[in-house]
Amino acid sequence: MTVSELLYHLTMPMEGTSSDMIVKGIVNSFGPALILTPLFIMLLKKTSHKHLRRLLKALPACVLAFTLIMTSMKLDLLAYLRNRTSDSTFAEENYADPDSVEITFPEEKRNLIYIYLESMEVTFTDEENGGAFEEDIIPELTALAQENEDFSGSDTALNGGYSMPNTDWTVAAMFAETSGLPLETSLDQNEMSTQESFFDGVTCLGDILEDNGYHNTLLIGSNAVFGGRKLYFDTHGSYDIEDYTYAKQQGWIDEDYRVWWGYEDAKLFTFAKNELTRLSESDEPFNLTILTVDTHFEDGYVCEDCEDEYDVQYANVYACSSKRVAEFIDWCKEQDFYENTTIVLSGDHPTMDADFCEDVDEDYVRKTYTCYINADAENGAPDRRRDFTTFDAFPTTLAALGVEIEGDRLGLGTNLFSDTETLTEQYGIGYMASELEKKSDFLMSLAKTSKEGEETTYDPHSDLEFSFDDDFTTMEVFIDAVYSLGEGYTGVRIEYYSGDGETQMERAWMDDEGDWHITADVTGMNPDDMHASIYAEGVSGTDFEIYHGDGNLVMKSNSLDGYFGVLNTIAHSDKYAVFVLFDEDEYDNLLPSEVELFHTFGFEISEEDGIYMAVRYNDEVTESTESLTGDVNGVTYEISKHSLIINGTEYVKEAAGIQFVIYNTEENLCADSVTYDIRYLKAYRDGTVRQTSTTD
Repeated sequence: MTVSELLYHLTMPMEGTSSDMIVKGIVNSFGPALILTPLFIMLLKKTSHKHLRRLLKALPACVLAFTLIMTSMKLDLLAYLRNRTSDSTFAEENYADPDSVEITFPEEKRNLIYIYLESMEVTFTDEENGGAFEEDIIPELTALAQENEDFSGSDTALNGGYSMPNTDWTVAAMFAETSGLPLETSLDQNEMSTQESFFDGVTCLGDILEDNGYHNTLLIGSNAVFGGRKLYFDTHGSYDIEDYTYAKQQGWIDEDYRVWWGYEDAKLFTFAKNELTRLSESDEPFNLTILTVDTHFEDGYVCEDCEDEYDVQYANVYACSSKRVAEFIDWCKEQDFYENTTIVLSGDHPTMDADFCEDVDEDYVRKTYTCYINADAENGAPDRRRDFTTFDAFPTTLAALGVEIEGDRLGLGTNLFSDTETLTEQYGIGYMASELEKKSDFLMSLAKTSKEGEETTYDPHSDLEFSFDDDFTTMEVFIDAVYSLGEGYTGVRIEYYSGDGETQMERAWMDDEGDWHITADVTGMNPDDMHASIYAEGVSGTDFEIYHGDGNLVMKSNSLDGYFGVLNTIAHSDKYAVFVLFDEDEYDNLLPSEVELFHTFGFEISEEDGIYMAVRYNDEVTESTESLTGDVNGVTYEISKHSLIINGTEYVKEAAGIQFVIYNTEENLCADSVTYDIRYLKAYRDGTVRQTSTTD
């Protein structure tokens, strides 16, 4: 296992983990400690020799130090830390964004059966056929690869894909093969267990198929929640998730049935046949994605069909899996849907079993198993043995469906049916791997942001409202449903104070619609000098700030028309001055109704104004000129292009958008400062992004 995998799973819930693995972990880790600790204490008590007692007292520290050193060596922790301090732009420079590439489907769309073969490697065939074993333990899979397409060219030795950094565990491998990217995440506020979506900024195979009318289904014999698989396939292709839990709900298996990670592959392929029969009766094309599980480390699951051919259990499990997959392919070939169906067999990653490959020569390069069956594509380099990674499966799978891809590149992957060089052929596997081991701000940004550039760890709130009673003693807060609350969060709270006062805290309660409400005591606080932060409490114990506001909280609004509604409530007050600044570029993106909001309030904006700036105080509005200076109720101001200085303090600096500042002239403090980024207003109205504002 790798540091990246361990850190990734620390960000995920434990739900769905194999109970066998948990039991083994407890027994292997705590068992020796529970046995040795009492013996050590007894020995220490019975030993009277001074030097021996000192040695015994030092022993636990020595054992701990030895453990840390061995762990660091096994995980290559120093190399990981060294790489994380180095930046790489490799991914950014070589990424082919599917949203920027022309992808053309054939008029008659082909069905897809994509089978992830757990921990399946080319390694397990014999040396004659390109493996590293003396005897071929997967002969049926070897034959399938040789009879179909594995991009080995004129060579009979099997070919497969390199498993690159951050692709060598199951969900990372599935992500890599369908997005062309490594699963690059971090242990921070964007941990995957709190996301409402999984890499929302990335367009993947499921998204493309869904957009082209495919019905996507994920069939697995374990709990899909484990590792974020459900989240990924839910949010990238709207897959029907038919996992272990689903099988119990449908009565496919008994409610109390559980072996290994859920149910075994013998049942998986039986259910797959039933689902394919059902899916093929529909007029829409289908994509059935299957993940096997019996060959998961350690040592695999021995089902009732496994034969005792080899001395090693894991070898018997692989041999059984090879037969089972071949039998399933034979069944598919006999079905009416097969003629118009492409089948992909792909090992997700090399096995992580500790000792199964210990006799493999160190110079042997281990690759995942690859086989394309009944593809609707001609190999553009039929005699050439390709050098490729699992990233290349993304565009290659689409090409196998007869899809034309502009430039033959998607993600970091290359269409292997074309003669275009893969990144490994272009740069070399060593260089590519070393670059992907380094920190990439580009990949991190894809994990944290949606296609519109919005953070996905929380809802920016289409509707967040503050209200106070007439005496300003009670504050009511309404919060529109927060993303992933109920899965990634356990609750919501507000922390607030006024001026330099002590911070107060109140918890929210949730109504039947999933919205949150807070009632808080604000007795004695200044309504124009409030400071409030709202937090969602993550299941991992991490808090996420989903809102922060300073000043008059009632004035906070996420929509331009909503903000003018607030301004109209103070329109005739001699307590507040309203400042506005923006230029003609912003005007061009406003709707006539939005322009009318300004006019109704007294701001006579027009597209000829250029830079517009004005102040409204006590129902009077200044004229807009290239610069404004003046005072209201003893408060001096200076306004120039995107700059506002009130009583010597600058409140607006160089910034795009429409900027408002609401100033309390009686108490000489800023009640609100907000910028509406008009660059996104038009996109918001078109439904491509949510409207957002920035408040200070």
